[in-house]
Amino acid sequence: MTRVQWLLVRGERGNPATRLDDRRPDGATWSWGNEARPLVHGATYFAELLAAVDAMRAGDLLLFTDWRGDPDERLDGPGTEIGTVLCRAAERGVMVKGLLWRSHLDSLHFSQEENLRFGEELARAGGECLLDMRVRPGGSHHQKMVVLRHRDRPERDVAYVGGIDLCHNRNDDARHRGDRQSLPLAAAYGPHPPWHDVQLALRGPVVGDVEAVFRERWEDPAPLSRSPLTRLRERMHREDVSADRLPPQTPDPAPCGTHTVQLLRTYPNRLLLGYPFAPDGERSIARGYLKSLRRARALIYLEDQYLWSPRVVAGFAEALRRQPGLRMIGVVPTFPDQDGRLTLPMNLIGRINALAELRRAGGDRVAVYGLENHVGTPVYVHAKVCVIDDVWASVGSDNINLRSWTHDSELGCAVHDESPDPRAPLDPGGLGDGARVFARELRLELMREHLDLADPDGDADTGTATATGTVADAAGARSAEQALCDPVEAFEAFRAAAAALDAWHENGCRGPRPPGRLRGYDPPDLPARQRLPARLLARVLVDPDGRPMGLRMRRRF
Repeated sequence: MTRVQWLLVRGERGNPATRLDDRRPDGATWSWGNEARPLVHGATYFAELLAAVDAMRAGDLLLFTDWRGDPDERLDGPGTEIGTVLCRAAERGVMVKGLLWRSHLDSLHFSQEENLRFGEELARAGGECLLDMRVRPGGSHHQKMVVLRHRDRPERDVAYVGGIDLCHNRNDDARHRGDRQSLPLAAAYGPHPPWHDVQLALRGPVVGDVEAVFRERWEDPAPLSRSPLTRLRERMHREDVSADRLPPQTPDPAPCGTHTVQLLRTYPNRLLLGYPFAPDGERSIARGYLKSLRRARALIYLEDQYLWSPRVVAGFAEALRRQPGLRMIGVVPTFPDQDGRLTLPMNLIGRINALAELRRAGGDRVAVYGLENHVGTPVYVHAKVCVIDDVWASVGSDNINLRSWTHDSELGCAVHDESPDPRAPLDPGGLGDGARVFARELRLELMREHLDLADPDGDADTGTATATGTVADAAGARSAEQALCDPVEAFEAFRAAAAALDAWHENGCRGPRPPGRLRGYDPPDLPARQRLPARLLARVLVDPDGRPMGLRMRRRF
C-alpha cells in the first residue's frame, strides 16, 4: 500500500501520549475518505471562511488557534472584520473557543496587545479566547487552524489548516498588490507588502482529527503562563485563565473524498514539565518529511518562508546526493521580513548556510527563486508547501527551519490521494507509486501562477507577454500544461522564465516585460565579521533547537 511507504505508521510519530493515533478502531494513524482543497491566497481563504461562519447556527461549535489575531482584519470588505464575524457568531449561540499565543511585547514586533484585544472582544460577545503562553522559553504557538462543527448538519463540517493567520497583511490575492490593512515589513516590500500564502480546506473524518488537536491543547491543565509577571497581569486585568469545559466530541464526519490525510505536528520538549499530550515533545513534522524524502526520486517542489538551518536541510541534501536524477525547486522571499542592522544578518545566515549545503549536494539540480508582482515589487512568500514526486504533499504552519521542526507548536497536513493522475508521466519517481491528482494539481496550480500561465489581473496594461513562448521552449511541441507535468521540463520552465525576467531587469526594463513572476535567488554575502555573531544570535533567538538533549546528541528528530 503506497500510503504506508509515505506516511508515518504507528510508532513512527514518536509520541505515544497523544490521542491522535488512537482514534480509529483499525489503529490507522491517518484518516481516509477526505476532501482536501488548497485555498491559494488569503483573499480566497477569507471569503470562504466568512461564508462558512456566517452560515453557522445556535448550538454549532467553532474552534480556532492562531499565532496572531487582529480583530479589525477584514475578511471581505467593511463589516466583515474577523472579530466582528466571530462575535456575531457567538451572539447567535455558536460556541466559539479560541487559543491565541500570548506573544511577547508589541515593541519587539510581536502581537501581545492585538491578541489580548481579540480575546476581550470575543469574551464580551459570549465566546472564549485564551492567551496561551505554554511554550518553551523564546517559543511561540504557531498553529493556524479553524474548525467548524455543525450540531444538526454534519455534512457542513470543515476544518482549515495551513499558513494563513487571521491578521493583517494576509488578505492578498493572485495579483499580489498587498493587503490594504498592512503591517510593515522590510522596506523592499513597500507600504502594502504583497503576500503569497496557502491554506487547506478539509472535509471528512480528518475534521475530527483537527478538533482532537485543539482539544488536547484546550484541556491542558497547566497554567497559561509560568511567568510571575504575566500571571500578575492576568490577575490585574481579570483575564480569563481557565478554559471552560467543551461538550463531548461528536462522531467524525462521513467520508466524502479520495484523500488520505495525516496530521503532523511539532511540540517542543518543554522544560521542567511537558505537555500531557506530548511529555517529551513531538516532532512528527520532521519525521514525516524525512520519511518522504527517502522516497524522493524526481522533483522536490518547495515553497517556504525561511528555508534555513543546515541541520534541517540535511535530509533534503542527503536525498539529492543519493539520487542523481532528483531535482529541487525552492520558492522563498527575496528579502527577510526584517532589515535592521542586527536582525538582517541573523535572518540571512541560516539561509546562506542551508543553500550552500543544498548546492554542495545537488549542484545545478537545485534552483531557488524569489517572486515579484507585475510592477516589480517583491512578493513575501509565507506559504509552507512541499510536493514530492507528485505523490506526497504537505501544507501547514511549519517552515523549513529548526524552530518549526523542534521548538514552536506547529500543525501540518500530509495528503496522499488515492486517485492516480492520468497525465504523463504516470510514475515520475519510477517506484510504482504513481503520480496522484492532489499533489500534482497543487504543484501545477502554484507553478501556473508563478509562470503567468493564468493571468489573474485580466489587465491589458501589465506589460506582460504571453507565457506560452517560454514554456514551449522547454516543452517542445507539447502544451504548457503537459510540460509542467514532467518534472524535468517543469524545472527547465522555471529556469527559463526566471532567466528571461532577470535579463529584462538587467537591460533596464526595456521592451515588453517577459511573462512570469520568478526571479533567480542567491543570498547576499555576509562579511566575515558579521557571520559569527549572526550565527550565535540565530541559534539563540531566531532558530533555536527544542529537542531533548539526547536527540540533539544523536542528531535525530
